[in-house]
Amino acid sequence: MRITLVQGDITEQAVDAVVNAANSSLLGGSGVDGAIHRRGGAAILEECRALRAAQYGAGLATGAAVATTAGDLPARWVIHTVGPVFSAQTDRSDQLASCYRESLRVADDLGVTSVAFPAVSAGIYGWPVDDAARIAVGTVRATPTQVDEARFVLFTPDVYAAFEKALTG
Repeated sequence: MRITLVQGDITEQAVDAVVNAANSSLLGGSGVDGAIHRRGGAAILEECRALRAAQYGAGLATGAAVATTAGDLPARWVIHTVGPVFSAQTDRSDQLASCYRESLRVADDLGVTSVAFPAVSAGIYGWPVDDAARIAVGTVRATPTQVDEARFVLFTPDVYAAFEKALTG
């Protein structure tokens, strides 16, 4: 698998699937989640509501992943994953790694070959960027998958720099 980095907007990526750093409600939010729901349109929210009604009544668990259509996005699918909120008292690294493993598992189930990832939990959930990058890159590298390209799409220069360091270090 080829791992690439892009500084930019994940909603503009022409890949098979984009990963959404979702909240457990699956009903949209701020940051990446809000951007994907806004740009993807009503079809994403409709499928998320159906998932909530059918099998995720209590919401999607932290570290889990599930797919919906990508609506108006250039991708075909959105893979929603719920990252952990950072805690200095409790090590939640396994939950963060699970976001990437489970997203790749869902990608394999869908038969996709290219996936764009955000920096899950590194925004409003407060995960230190260098550690988030280390976990993300290390997990994606170590996860067996049929995906040919894992693209990290990073919104700001500092997050891009942290992922570049994790990728080349």
